[in-house]
Amino acid sequence: MGKGRPPKWSRRQLIDGIRWRLRTGAPRRDAPGCYGHRFSVYGLFRRWQRKGVAPVPLPFVPGIEVSGHIRALGPGVTGLRAGQPVAALTVVDSSGYAEVVTTSADRIAPLDDLDLGLDVAAAIPSNSTTAFLVLDKVARIAPRESVLVHAAAGGVGSQLGQAAKLLGAGRVAGTVGSHAKIETARGFGYQEVVLREEHPSGFDIVIDMVGGTTRRTGIDALNPMGRLIVMGNASGAEDVGIPANELWFTDKTVSGFNLAAFSAAFPAEAGRALRRAVAAVAAGDLLLRVEELTLDQAAEAHRRLESGTTTGKLVLKVS
Repeated sequence: MGKGRPPKWSRRQLIDGIRWRLRTGAPRRDAPGCYGHRFSVYGLFRRWQRKGVAPVPLPFVPGIEVSGHIRALGPGVTGLRAGQPVAALTVVDSSGYAEVVTTSADRIAPLDDLDLGLDVAAAIPSNSTTAFLVLDKVARIAPRESVLVHAAAGGVGSQLGQAAKLLGAGRVAGTVGSHAKIETARGFGYQEVVLREEHPSGFDIVIDMVGGTTRRTGIDALNPMGRLIVMGNASGAEDVGIPANELWFTDKTVSGFNLAAFSAAFPAEAGRALRRAVAAVAAGDLLLRVEELTLDQAAEAHRRLESGTTTGKLVLKVS
C-alpha cells in the first residue's frame, strides 16, 4: 500500500472491486477496501453467498461484520489507535471468519466508553446499520408513515421495526413465517405481527427480504405513493417481475438495497450509519437478541440459518 491518504475512487471502480472479489475470491490490492488497518476479531455472522446468489470461487472466507481490537493502522489513518475496541463492516471484501481482518477505516465504529460487550457489538454492523440506511436513505421515511416488514423476527427484521419507530413511523407491522415467531417479533417493538400468508395492507413502506410471491403481495400492500424496498431473497424463490406500467398507473415505487454495494460506493456514509447504530444500541434504543457460538460451530450456525428457525442474531467467537 502506498503512503498518504487513500486515493479517490469512482463509483464504478468501487463496484468493480466487489465484482473482482466475488470472481477471484481475493481483494484487489489496489482497491480502497484494502486501505485501513488490521485488528483481532471477536464475532461476526451471515453471508448471502450461502444460497449461491453470487457464487464465489473456493477457498472463500465469509464474514461481513466483526468486532475486536485494532491490531495496526494503515498509512495515513487518523482518529484511531492500536488496541482500540471497535466494530466494523467487512462486507465489501468479506473475510470476517478469521483472527485478523483488514478493512477500511471509514467503516469502523469505536466502542470506547460504551457499555457494549464484543458479542453485542459484532451483531450491530450489518443488520442495525442496514435498518437505518434502508429506512432513512432508501425509503426516505416521513413522520407517521406506516411500515410493513417481512421476516420481522429475523436479524434485520428485528432491527427494522425498532428503527422505524425511532425515525418517527406511525403504524409498524411485521410478518413472520410461523406462529412460533409471532411473540418474538412483538418483543422487537412491532405493534402488529401476523403470518405472512395473511397479507396485511395499507402501508406507505414495505420492506421485503423474503422474495418470491412476497414481492407481489408487497406491491399490493402499498398505499398510493408507497415504496417497496427489495433487500433480500431468503426464500430462494425465482425472481418475480413487477411491470413498470403498473408502477406508473398506481403511483408506487420499487427500490433495491445491497449493503455491500452501498458500502463500496459510499464508505463514509456507511460508516456514519454504523456509528449511529452503535450509539442507538448503546443507549438502549435498539434491542439486540444475540446468541454466541464458537468459530468451529460455523457449519451448524449456517444450517440453523438455512432452516429458517432462528430469531435475532447469531455471532461466532474467534478464540
